[in-house]
Amino acid sequence: MKLTKEQNQEIKDQQSQANSTKRVTAIELEKILYEAIPVLDHGFIRVVDYMGDDTSVVQAARVSYGKGTKKVSTDSGLIKYLMRHWHSTPFEMCEIKYHVKLPIFIARQWIRHRTANVNEYSARYSILDKEFYLPEPGHLAAQSQINRQGRGDVIKGDQAKQVLDLLKNDAERTYKNYEQMLNQQYDGTVIDDSKVGLARELARMNLTLNTYTQWYWKTDLLNLMNFLRLRADQHAQYEIRAYAEAMLNTLKKWVPITYEAFMDYRVGGTEVSGKGKEVIVKLIKGKDVSIEESGLSKREWNELMDSFNLKEKKV
Repeated sequence: MKLTKEQNQEIKDQQSQANSTKRVTAIELEKILYEAIPVLDHGFIRVVDYMGDDTSVVQAARVSYGKGTKKVSTDSGLIKYLMRHWHSTPFEMCEIKYHVKLPIFIARQWIRHRTANVNEYSARYSILDKEFYLPEPGHLAAQSQINRQGRGDVIKGDQAKQVLDLLKNDAERTYKNYEQMLNQQYDGTVIDDSKVGLARELARMNLTLNTYTQWYWKTDLLNLMNFLRLRADQHAQYEIRAYAEAMLNTLKKWVPITYEAFMDYRVGGTEVSGKGKEVIVKLIKGKDVSIEESGLSKREWNELMDSFNLKEKKV
C-alpha cells in the first residue's frame, strides 16, 4: 500500500489533534485512530470516528446513568449474557466509521450488507486513481467443482503467469483508454488541447472491476459484528476476508469485552437445529445414530459432524 504525500500529511494532521471531550473513549482505539491499515496490495482501512465503548452497551442494557458501582467483571458477565441470548439492541448504541480503499468488485459484494451509511468516491466528479488489485499467485485458484461461488485448487506455473498478465494488461489498457476518453491523465494533465474530453460519468464505464475505489462506511456495533461474522469466516472470499480480519483487530481495540464475547459465541460457537440437537444428545449418551433416522440431509449431517469434529461419522 502506498499513500501519497498529501494523504500522509492529512493523517498526521488528524492524529495531532488534541480535542477534549466528556464522552467515553477507547484508549487502545485512540492509538490507531486515522491510521491507514494496509489490506491487499493497494487497499487500506482507517477508523476515522466512533461513538461509545463496552460501558455504553452495558448502560443501554441497564438503562442507567453512568458507570455506577458495577465492576468490569459484572459488565463482562452482562455482555456475555446479551451475546449468548441474542439481545441485540444494546449493541446498536455504539457506532464506528471507517474509511476504506478497496477493489470495485469487493465493494459490490460488501454493499450487499445493507446495514450501514455509505458515501463512495464519485467517478462522476473525480478521476479514479490508477491502481488495480492483482492477486498474489497463491490466491489464484480454479473454480470449485463443489461450490458454485467458491475457489478450488490453486493455479500454478505458466497458467498462473498468463492469468496475472491478462489481469494486469487488461487493467492498464482500459485505464489508458479511460484517460484517452477523458483527454486527461490521472494526475490532471491534459493530453490534447485540441480535443474535448468525454464526461467522467461516461468514461468510467470502461474500467475493470479490479480498479480501486474508496468510501466512508459507518455502522453500529451490532451490524459490524454481523458483517464480520460472515466475512471473517473461512468460507468467505479471500479478498473481503482480508478486510474483515483487519477490522476484527479494530473491534478488539474498541470494545474488548464485546470482542471476547463475539469471538466466543458468534465466531467460535455454532448453531444446531432441533434435529441436530437430538443427534448430539444421543451421541453424548453413547448411542449410535444414523443419518437415516436423524432426519437430516447429507449436507446437514456432514456440517453437524464437522462442527463437533466428529469426522469419523461423516457420510
